[in-house]
Amino acid sequence: MFSDKPTLTGRRVTLRPVGPEHADGLLALVSDPEVRRLTGSHAAFEPEACRRWCATRADQSDRLDLAIEAGGEYVGEVVLNDLDPANLSCNLRIALRVPGKGYGSEAIELTLGHAFRTTPLHRVSLEVYAYNERARHVYKKLGFVEEGRLRDALRWDGEWHDAVVMSVLRPHWQARSETLT
Repeated sequence: MFSDKPTLTGRRVTLRPVGPEHADGLLALVSDPEVRRLTGSHAAFEPEACRRWCATRADQSDRLDLAIEAGGEYVGEVVLNDLDPANLSCNLRIALRVPGKGYGSEAIELTLGHAFRTTPLHRVSLEVYAYNERARHVYKKLGFVEEGRLRDALRWDGEWHDAVVMSVLRPHWQARSETLT
């Protein structure tokens, strides 16, 4: 479903298919302590593993990995993964090194526009940790609806945290898009 690996251009960001040239940016992203906390990532990543990962993204037809660039610099990634073709659904995840500049909102808008205009997807979901209020606010603003909670889904620094499940459905995204144009 994601064999097309487009470059998507907005006002502030450009989304490019992840390739080997993004390995250093990805390594910096996944090594950033605040990004790790916000994404709940306990894993450590090695440079060679990041290079191999980036080099194989173009071959994956069940996911879409896009580097987020602003001013020609790598600032994060947005991904559609966990594709469920039978139910026309997938997951969205995003990670940014430079939050609060609108890059994430624009990247998600571009990604959802591509997903709902060029594929038969009906549902895009995500999980966000309850303590990430900024991200939850952005997701709601973009049309995601809270569906529930996964209680104590993450243990971080000895404390338990809930994950909030959210999704946006094609008909709601289309109605929202029509009111914005």
